[in-house]
Amino acid sequence: MLSAIVRQQLKAGCPIIIPEANIPLIRQGLKDIAVIDPDFLNKVQYLGPTKIFTMEKDQQHFETQAIRGQMERTGYREHSTPLFLTSSFTFPSAELMAGTFAGREEGIIYSRYSNPNTDELIRKVCDMEGAEDGFATASGMAAVFASMAAMLKAGDHILASRAVFGSTHQILTELFPRWGITYTYVDPEDIDNWEEHLQSNTRMIVLETPSNPGLALIDLEKAGALARRYGLILNVDNCFATPFLQTPLKYGAHLSVHSGTKWMDGQGRVLGGLVVGDAGLIDKVRFFCRHTGPAMSPFNAWVLSKSLETLAVRMERHCSNAFRLASFLEGHPKVLKVSYPYLASHPQYELAKKQMRMGGGIVAFELEGGVEAGMQFLNRIRMCSLSSNLGDSRTIVTHPASTTHSKLENEERLAVGIRPGLVRISAGLENIEDIISDLKQALG
Repeated sequence: MLSAIVRQQLKAGCPIIIPEANIPLIRQGLKDIAVIDPDFLNKVQYLGPTKIFTMEKDQQHFETQAIRGQMERTGYREHSTPLFLTSSFTFPSAELMAGTFAGREEGIIYSRYSNPNTDELIRKVCDMEGAEDGFATASGMAAVFASMAAMLKAGDHILASRAVFGSTHQILTELFPRWGITYTYVDPEDIDNWEEHLQSNTRMIVLETPSNPGLALIDLEKAGALARRYGLILNVDNCFATPFLQTPLKYGAHLSVHSGTKWMDGQGRVLGGLVVGDAGLIDKVRFFCRHTGPAMSPFNAWVLSKSLETLAVRMERHCSNAFRLASFLEGHPKVLKVSYPYLASHPQYELAKKQMRMGGGIVAFELEGGVEAGMQFLNRIRMCSLSSNLGDSRTIVTHPASTTHSKLENEERLAVGIRPGLVRISAGLENIEDIISDLKQALG
């Protein structure tokens, strides 16, 4: 009886959720199976290191999932997940090897396809987002590209929010047209009129909220309803919010995309991206990435999985510091405008409170004097870092018009709220008084 239960649970797939207290019984069950079915035991032994054993999900809070969602310990009884720095994996028999390659058996073949470290990371983010499945890529933009290219073909049309990241804009406007995939941009703050821009060949809605760098918000509930009404794939870039602050799948999104390089890592160390969501769509992403090769390295996956253990406490501090910075800047005479979702002056403040747990770690503000004023402000910064990255423990100051969005024409930048004097701040984890002091002296 015990061996039958173990068989049923292990055949359910990888990873599976099993109460910690049941693990001794499961191990005994495996010994029973070995007597009557050695080949099945070989399969279980092979899959063993990739299994994830935790408490039942409904007993866990976000922070607990992030910390306790680890793969099963190996025979060395390590407390922290080990690194699986290997390009490939061995098989105990020719039959199992052939069955795994044919798809009849479950198992890890090659780290371009999957790896215990990437599996653990994917499972954590899926649990955080409420997703069925996911795939990890070498960078955030690899995830963005795969989430679209894996679903689309020549003749398809994308409805996209105009306020997307610069590289996403290049994919939509420069790369996809080469392959016969067209797009239409819509106003992110006027979602009630998106429907009139749909075409008979529209297959996907692409958006990011909050947007980079202007922090425009899109009503995810309305976007989800529109996608359902017309049978479209809703693809949401959730990088700025992270799963801790916002879960797009809850509102009807089919895919949620992340740059793990940003808040997930939190210290500017590694590159990585993730796509999570509907299992059927992730199958397409997995096929696309398996044969085009944008795999995340096991080391980067290990770093990111460990970083997720502190995501909640870090985001609380990032958000707290960002709110204080936004409040300071809003009262400064040299600042024309401040954008931060949890400021009451933000035009979508009520929407932010509805779909975001907190306001995020990014603040955008505009200086009078255009590009020259923005550059002068950056040159006067003493403590904060000048970088194009964000989501770091160190506060970062960026001038989007001359860096991250410089490839856009001026009219295109203005259309998404990127004025010449706009400055983006990624609030770090330093003492808030020190951050404000640096910005204050730089403003003059």
